[in-house]
Amino acid sequence: MSTVDIGVFIPIGNNGWLISTTSPQYMPSFELNKQVVQKAEAYGFDFALSMIKLRGFGGKSEFWDHNLESFTLMSALAAVTSKIKLFASSAILTLPPAIVARMATTIDSVAPGRFGVNIVTGWQSAEYSQMGLWPGDEYFGYRYDYATEYVQVMKELWKDGVSNFKGKYFKMDDCKLSPRPKDGVKIIAAGQSGRGIEFASQYADFNFALGTGINTPTAFGQATSRLVEAAAKTGREVGSDGADAEALAWMKSQSSKDTKADAHSTATSLGLPEGAVNLNMGTLIGSYENVANMLDDVAGVPGTKGIMLTFDDFLQGVEAFGQKIQPLMKSRQGKV
Repeated sequence: MSTVDIGVFIPIGNNGWLISTTSPQYMPSFELNKQVVQKAEAYGFDFALSMIKLRGFGGKSEFWDHNLESFTLMSALAAVTSKIKLFASSAILTLPPAIVARMATTIDSVAPGRFGVNIVTGWQSAEYSQMGLWPGDEYFGYRYDYATEYVQVMKELWKDGVSNFKGKYFKMDDCKLSPRPKDGVKIIAAGQSGRGIEFASQYADFNFALGTGINTPTAFGQATSRLVEAAAKTGREVGSDGADAEALAWMKSQSSKDTKADAHSTATSLGLPEGAVNLNMGTLIGSYENVANMLDDVAGVPGTKGIMLTFDDFLQGVEAFGQKIQPLMKSRQGKV
């Protein structure tokens, strides 16, 4: 069996990834995330990724109403780690690509060869309209065209140190960047729609493929196969990596605003009722051995390069995975 990378989706927002009033309730902090990432590094995790969320869902749990900022958090974590790869998320409507390129280069100087950028096109309009940055719902129709130009500008700066890119959304005029990252900066995308998959196949190194259901480890396989097929056309290799009713209702209202979203899109997946309590991410439940076997099943899906984990209690979860589950995984043999 081929080996697979393991990562952790760190709790940059309150209460992690469970929209519930009965799950562990906690606030995000640098100290918590430092402990999570250092523990993950000690157990041989390959990467850690932080999202960017600018407005939460409310409700009794105040789900994601309290969030840290992704780049500054990962910069701090870069200074207290030595091996684990770190990915920050850019909400591309809020930060110019030349600034993000420089921020990424700065963090790369802290953690050489260990930093990458996750591209967030945006599905929750309220995050941006509260700051006067939402361009209107027509943005849903062209957001990946916008993201394409965004990434092209960054890649030009990282590669050449200068950009004169001229596009519909961005125009560079002898834009300079120095120093440049020594080994480049990896790009992650999270496209689930047809257009999102196309974008990832052309410009990303990895793309999220959302798991679904309970103990259905290969349910994401269709999304991964679509990514592999799209990447083949470009000649590139891309890898895929108690309910609060009020908060869930807010999430549904926001995700439904993208009226052009296809059946595979992130917005559509988030709104599905059967697994909305954990944002419809796949859930694995069972003995340590059974969970290890299911994760091996995930690793066996063609195109899978990594698995990113979340936990109800992150410190206990990383510990249990590192001590009890990872040693039983065939797909981690030789990695740790």
